[in-house]
Amino acid sequence: QVQLVESGGGLVQAGGSLRLSCTASGRTFSMYPMGWFRQAPGKEREFVAAITTSAGSTYYADSVKGRFTISRDNAKNTVYLQMNSLKPEDTAVYYCARRSLAYTGRYSTPSGYDKWGQGTQVTVSS
Repeated sequence: QVQLVESGGGLVQAGGSLRLSCTASGRTFSMYPMGWFRQAPGKEREFVAAITTSAGSTYYADSVKGRFTISRDNAKNTVYLQMNSLKPEDTAVYYCARRSLAYTGRYSTPSGYDKWGQGTQVTVSS
């Protein structure tokens, strides 16, 4: 069974930066597009960013465009989310997810992902 393990969350002041990492077990990581989602208390899980298998294409939510960067290192089975210029409204639990190969819809749709990590808390203070 593939497992996704996130790390790198924490408490940061507004305007600061964090880099999240998500490492996958197994040998098939490079075959799958990957995504990051987040969920704040009392809110639905929302799309943050996604990246294709060879990192040829990336996708971002409008709310993070220009501030966050998704990348991947297939040799390390790891996907990253570099978060700059953080705002209090970025506070949430951040999840990485593996996109299903059978899904052809939008990268922003949570139901298109078949494996999820346990999440890492990001808290941005004002």
